[in-house]
Amino acid sequence: MKVVIASDHAGFSLKEKVKKHFASKIEFIDVGTYSEDSCDYPDFAHKAANVYIEGKADWGIAICGSGNGINMSMNKHKAIRSALCWNKELAHLARLHNDANFLAMPGRYIEAEEAFTIVEEFMNTDFEGGRHENRVYKISVF
Repeated sequence: MKVVIASDHAGFSLKEKVKKHFASKIEFIDVGTYSEDSCDYPDFAHKAANVYIEGKADWGIAICGSGNGINMSMNKHKAIRSALCWNKELAHLARLHNDANFLAMPGRYIEAEEAFTIVEEFMNTDFEGGRHENRVYKISVF
């Protein structure tokens, strides 16, 4: 399984912990940032989106301080359905009902153990389809 992962400076520490924790299960494509030096989250969101759109990753993870900025940037791409998740239940529903292909997390507001649980849930939940298919289709038709 290949997963593209991105963060800004505020998400860098959590990004590194996630990569280390899942190293035996996931092959990560890390598009940055690579330090805690101040940077702009859209730069890394767009890099991650392009890796996914080019078919080089199965799904993605994006982390910034609140999770909001990087999530908003991800969702500017038509092919991306990024969901901001700060607990297991939101990750489950993002996949089950919304067929999310990017997991956004708030690096400053969740602990590493919670992030691991969220990633695990996102990774192991399949899209339910059915009544949700038309709704998901309508997200990116414009």
